[in-house]
Amino acid sequence: MLRKVFFIILSLMTITSCTTGSPRDSFVASKDASATPYGKYEKTITYTLGNLTGDKNSNMPSGDSYENNAYTRYLKKMLNVQNKDVFEAYDKDYTSSVEHAILSKKIPDVMIVENTDDLDYLIEHDMIQDLTAAYRNCTTDRIKAMYNSYGSSIMDMVTYHGKLYAMPETNIDDGPNLFWCRSDWLQELHLKAPKTLSDVEHIVKVFQKKKHTDGLLADTSLTAGTGYSSEYLLNLYFARANVYPKQWLKSNGKITYGSINPNAKKVLAHLHKLYKEGILDRNFLLRTSANITQEIIDEKCGAFFGPWWVPNNPLVDAVKKNPQAKWAPYRIATSKDGTTSYHSINPSTKYVVVRKGFKHPEVIFKIISVIFDYLRYENKDVSSINRYYALNVDPTARPIAINVDYANALSRSYQSITHILEGGKITDDISSSDVSYAGACQDYLANKRENRAENWAAYTTRIEALKLLDTKKIQRVQCVFFGSTPTSEKKGYYLSQLEQDTYLKIISGKLPVNSFDDFVLQWKMHGGDQITKEVTKYNQSKS
Repeated sequence: MLRKVFFIILSLMTITSCTTGSPRDSFVASKDASATPYGKYEKTITYTLGNLTGDKNSNMPSGDSYENNAYTRYLKKMLNVQNKDVFEAYDKDYTSSVEHAILSKKIPDVMIVENTDDLDYLIEHDMIQDLTAAYRNCTTDRIKAMYNSYGSSIMDMVTYHGKLYAMPETNIDDGPNLFWCRSDWLQELHLKAPKTLSDVEHIVKVFQKKKHTDGLLADTSLTAGTGYSSEYLLNLYFARANVYPKQWLKSNGKITYGSINPNAKKVLAHLHKLYKEGILDRNFLLRTSANITQEIIDEKCGAFFGPWWVPNNPLVDAVKKNPQAKWAPYRIATSKDGTTSYHSINPSTKYVVVRKGFKHPEVIFKIISVIFDYLRYENKDVSSINRYYALNVDPTARPIAINVDYANALSRSYQSITHILEGGKITDDISSSDVSYAGACQDYLANKRENRAENWAAYTTRIEALKLLDTKKIQRVQCVFFGSTPTSEKKGYYLSQLEQDTYLKIISGKLPVNSFDDFVLQWKMHGGDQITKEVTKYNQSKS
């Protein structure tokens, strides 16, 4: 589908909008509720929802459900809105439920779609609402500022012929993976804190010998895709060779695909060596994420790569099982000057749509404005929500399970929490979640027994890990394309499988390292060259 994106139109809407979203005149039942961010509906607005849920009931307390929890009760109180879930599903089951709803042409009033192909289909078949006016009238200035902090990249993705058709999630840049390690074991075995990948390998080898642990655990995806960062990946090994698999980059004026970079061959050769020596877990091809998690909890693993948030999952469970275990994050350099490189991610991979014909399409913007503006910044004394933060309840407990935040949200959070811990005053630009996290950090430092593991997770993520990312020693490599092209839609699956099979077989020794050269030829021949031309053409049209 040909798109004509007019982000300037949305920018002008933001500039000229008379809506300030000030809470002083808010949450009063009014006939004009559908035209303001915080106006409360006179009668309850019930909307059917395709609910993207979390694992383990999103860690909600016993008795809470996705239709009746701290978030839904709060929204009912403030806006008089209530979700009625048509389906509730997690991960791939949710994707299947959405596909079924779309194909049957029976979509709920509100749901999240997870790719632009589904968004294209819904628009082409006139199944979803134009949200342009709803965004202009019922989104607060602060929420608009959050979207604008990403430049035009996010709104471009959901704007067709000058009209807005979805509310996008903002993917916060998680930065490079960190090396998570049992620091108590380091001390016990007289090992230095790791700074390089060579240090990592030495530590894993010693842990195997002295603690009888697995080799370095890895996910079979090996490296991150274009969306969220993940655990158990080997991106840092590729970044050390200036290789960024699965990513579209611009090098010397040309568009290139990272997975066919000649330097990847050297990385695969090194990973094969680690696999052969057992430093890289020899069973990694057979492991699932659940199995890896259990190995960590059972102390059969003392070191792995993961994002800043891994204390929330899976390490909080490991610490609950053994409160004496001490896990700590370490930033690993990928270049000789001590810097760590990583690639940028897709700014948005989830899009909230509204069924065409639903009388209150603005409800999604009102909900997001309440949760991510008013609740986050204006109302800092909400015990029920703060309790959720303290209990490590997953954000998927929210009725619309997306996040909207500033592009530099992690740095803002680290600075805010540090400011509070150092005795600073709580100002208007510090979010209530950061106030809550600061409280959990204070409880951790005071060694309070209640929610000890959760308090440890709060401090380790928000202070120890984010401190490592809040440095000029990190270099982000900008990717230039995250979508699909006509050829990738037809041949992308085959090429991805070819790539993954080749990489895994080289690492495990089932193919010789030189087979990488044949992979590159096959990739180009079977559609890769054409996709490269299409991505190049797209980027030329944007410049």
